[in-house]
Amino acid sequence: MATIHNLLDSKGKQGALQFGIDRDVVEAASSYMSDEDNGLGFIYSGWAQCALPHRRLAPHEPWQMISERVRLIIQPGLRPVEGSNDLEHVGVPFGAHGRLILLFLQTEAIRTNSREIELGKSLRQWMKRIGISPSGTAAKSVRDQAERISRCRMSFHIQDAKGANALVNQAIVDGALFIEDTNIRDGRQVIEVAKLSEGYFEQLKRHPVPIQEAAVRALSNNSAALDAYIWLAYRLRSLDSKKLITWSALRPQFGSTYKELYHFKSKWVKSLSLALAVYPQAKVEISDQGVVLYPSPSPVPPRLLTA
Repeated sequence: MATIHNLLDSKGKQGALQFGIDRDVVEAASSYMSDEDNGLGFIYSGWAQCALPHRRLAPHEPWQMISERVRLIIQPGLRPVEGSNDLEHVGVPFGAHGRLILLFLQTEAIRTNSREIELGKSLRQWMKRIGISPSGTAAKSVRDQAERISRCRMSFHIQDAKGANALVNQAIVDGALFIEDTNIRDGRQVIEVAKLSEGYFEQLKRHPVPIQEAAVRALSNNSAALDAYIWLAYRLRSLDSKKLITWSALRPQFGSTYKELYHFKSKWVKSLSLALAVYPQAKVEISDQGVVLYPSPSPVPPRLLTA
């Protein structure tokens, strides 16, 4: 993918487009390269191996994803129905906004070394910084995803290299402060403060994956590309030699909703290309057999991690 960055350097955006490179890829690379903000993000390594659904599921429907060594199970949470004694399912988090809320929670937890995270002013400021409008439809979506994350229960079933199994079975958030919001017509409450569960917080501190906010900003509306970027940030820095990941091996993690392998291949290459557009150091080749990964530097320079 270095070609796109070299073209942008030498010929600019219009020059790069004349070479037939997908416009979305050019726009993502251009946005990343022109971004001077050195902000960092952190996410638990489990999310580099499994991910949220891309689209809304039925409110009562659980989500399961199985990759090479990790199985993720998400059970939707419940909330009281306003004005009655009934309960209703909230649904599992999904899409780009669900991923961004998780990223915000984990980044703030690492930054402050605290399980308690403010979802009021801090979240609104972060939304602006990441390129999401803090009002209107986008704000409503973010509030919805924050509630889904706060109420659901997630379990990571992890198998290590020796074949031993471990289970991290707990809510990501084990406490939340809800407040009334007069701007919400249905009278529902919004989350002001969320508290990560102790077990999840410890896992996050042991296994954080550093990523660049500039990259997230460029991909903020594309959940599939965000997943690909986080996966590359996790896998490439730990390789000692090149490794082929076959299309069949990639499909459970990135294309479980596709019935046919060829459908997945034709669609996911675009998501991978977008991820590479915001990760210039990545050394990756796409072949008929799959994706060849080469040892590559982390997307975050060491100087930023020690600053």
